[in-house]
Amino acid sequence: MMKVFDYLKQTSLLRVSDGKTIPIFTNCQSYSRLLVILWSQLGDFDTLEYAWWLNQKSSEISANNIIVKAIGIGNRESGLKFCNYTKFPQENLFVDPDANIHEKLGLYEGLSWNIPGLNDSQNAWVNLMLMCAGIGSKGTLKEVLRGYTGDKKAPQLIGDQEVINTNILPPLKGSFFNLAGGKGYQRPFELATLRLRNMTEVLSSWKTYVPDAAYLTQRGATFLFDQQGNLLYEHRDKGVLGFAENMSNPLSFLCFDS
Repeated sequence: MMKVFDYLKQTSLLRVSDGKTIPIFTNCQSYSRLLVILWSQLGDFDTLEYAWWLNQKSSEISANNIIVKAIGIGNRESGLKFCNYTKFPQENLFVDPDANIHEKLGLYEGLSWNIPGLNDSQNAWVNLMLMCAGIGSKGTLKEVLRGYTGDKKAPQLIGDQEVINTNILPPLKGSFFNLAGGKGYQRPFELATLRLRNMTEVLSSWKTYVPDAAYLTQRGATFLFDQQGNLLYEHRDKGVLGFAENMSNPLSFLCFDS
């Protein structure tokens, strides 16, 4: 069986920045580590949250000479919309409209019950709702609850002076969450508020973020390689909101030197 690194090295996909179909390892000549992320739909909870963490840790990623390449399910239009919202670099995002690479690597396709009378997209919607309820989606309910109850093992997510607009609730200043239990860690409702902001963003441009709903349940994976292509870390998602081994600090596996 071909190693994951070798398969990815041979893979060409459409790059969001210029619309060209090129090898995904283009411009990967010099790095200490190579982080390759296979995202689910670009409008998925996991994808948006993962990109938020990458943006938060962008300085450390750069300082440690880690190159990040991501592949999401969607098209160039959804990729451009995603990058504009999350600040993920367009030149590092590739799109696979049919999740072919996910299938080739044997990633979890999610719940796939086939309900008579429904088309592929409708079936995917029903299956996704069931996964959000924890059916066929390991750890999802626990992770949803953590967003509301807080997590003292996780860092504070919203700066005291930062203002969060969800387009549903009034604008919330980060210091507001101090009332729910102090500061310096993930406070109650803090993560849930960020997830609500992501949800309203996607729903406001649903057709752009999710051009084909048939792949709503498809999950992703994370692979970290050294300079020789040896696999240092691997995580294959098993459910919704399960994109990391340690959801309290999803990028802890990178072990930053500075």
